[in-house]
Amino acid sequence: MKLAVIGCGYWGPNLVRNFVQSNKIRECICCDLDQKRLARMKSLYPSVEVISDYKELLRAPDLDAVAIATPVRFHHPIAKEFLLHGKHVFIEKPLTHSYETSLELVKLADEKDKVLMVGHTFEYTAAVNKIKEIIESGELGKILYISCIRVNLGLIQSDINVVWDLAPHDISTIIYIIGETPISVNSQGKAHFKHNIEDVATTTLNFKNGLIAFIHSSWLDPNKIRRTTIVGSRRMLVYDDIEPQEKIKIYDKGVAVPPYYDTFAEFQFSYRYGDIHSPRIDDYEPLKKECDHFLTCCQKGVSPLSDGYSGLRVVSILEAANKSIKLSGKSVQIQGTKLLNRRSKNNGNGLLIANGWN
Repeated sequence: MKLAVIGCGYWGPNLVRNFVQSNKIRECICCDLDQKRLARMKSLYPSVEVISDYKELLRAPDLDAVAIATPVRFHHPIAKEFLLHGKHVFIEKPLTHSYETSLELVKLADEKDKVLMVGHTFEYTAAVNKIKEIIESGELGKILYISCIRVNLGLIQSDINVVWDLAPHDISTIIYIIGETPISVNSQGKAHFKHNIEDVATTTLNFKNGLIAFIHSSWLDPNKIRRTTIVGSRRMLVYDDIEPQEKIKIYDKGVAVPPYYDTFAEFQFSYRYGDIHSPRIDDYEPLKKECDHFLTCCQKGVSPLSDGYSGLRVVSILEAANKSIKLSGKSVQIQGTKLLNRRSKNNGNGLLIANGWN
């Protein structure tokens, strides 16, 4: 395949590295307005071609796909142009800056029978997939609540707030591991350094089955923390992505209500304190797996794990959270994200796509 990476700033070089090293790529092009960035890409990977105007790529008939790693406000217009020209598109999270623009890209990709994939990298990590396996096995019991902390000092963005920047990782992970989409969101945040760009926020996801999930996001914390706690009726799990070895720990701890009692004096909760177990997980680079998955989907004409519909769900939640912040934390229903029937269908040209949104 011939592929171009548009945007070689913060995250783009990581995409370039993985695509250049892939045996599925015959030619990789780097595109950026900054000549210094292009010169660095050329020095690192002499085989790549470099250009400054992405519109030149629209005239390349042999270009198969593009990967977009620009600021979020450019995701929609650039992706739309390439989909209209019949190219497969990979976009770094979040998919776009609004539900309407994300939905437009999803529909366009379906109409053009092209792969649209969003960079929800954590869905490709060994740890998250192990957690999904543990939850589906019933080892944790009924999931009662989930708590996510994703904080650090910087990088403060200029066009999106901390929820749009950090929370997509946790939102996509939660939806992926439990297989449910929230029905409403409450979010509170505060902008300390840039007007109307919140740098700290807490978001609550409310699910139809009673599950609740809390997401704390911040650019202003002295420590870098990437921790998810999942509390089940049988056991509890803690996932620490910064931990180099034992990323997942399962705690045989819990609380139980006595099955029967005659008087209030006899009522006592039963607490269980058992062993702590850390399951073995595979060791590989998630981004490499994600990039390879995109290329495979393009070649085989199948829908990616983190397809356009996955990106649309996350953007819908982010948009609701942003609205809730402006309403001082009031509950906001999530627009259009009730998944009626997430089946795959063959559209006649080999591309499997997900459908069933209202």
